[in-house]
Amino acid sequence: MSIYDFSFRRLDGSEQAMADYRGSVLLLVNTASRCGFTSQYAGLEALHRRFGPQGLAIIGFPCNQFGAQEPGDAGEIGAFCQKNYGVDFAMADKVDVNGANAHPLWQYLKRQKRGLLGQAIRWNFSKFLVDRQGRVVARFAPFTRPEKLAARIEALLK
Repeated sequence: MSIYDFSFRRLDGSEQAMADYRGSVLLLVNTASRCGFTSQYAGLEALHRRFGPQGLAIIGFPCNQFGAQEPGDAGEIGAFCQKNYGVDFAMADKVDVNGANAHPLWQYLKRQKRGLLGQAIRWNFSKFLVDRQGRVVARFAPFTRPEKLAARIEALLK
């Protein structure tokens, strides 16, 4: 099994195959609109604009499992991200990242890279970095700001 065996539903309701991202460096992030880390959308968008043309694909996965900080529906989430942060990178429809209903992609990511406190996602804006071959190479805690990932991303893009 590889990351390319999964798919997700986008905010617009269409299905997106991860296989379509084959050959890209990926940054996968569980997001929320009412979180203390929500301002990280700006840093993620900056990475998208800087490295997207070189092969970086960022995908945000809204999640309401932490403090009910993503209560909106797909339309509300998309409008919030666009209006407040100009988000142009891919956004999935709302998913669970933990528990019995965790999205299969997130189950896979957690098996590939454990966090400091185990496998579970602990809060919004946890990040997984995937190389061009589809290997999950790093996991970052929510407090790791997107701009701190620039050097790692740049190295994977070379």
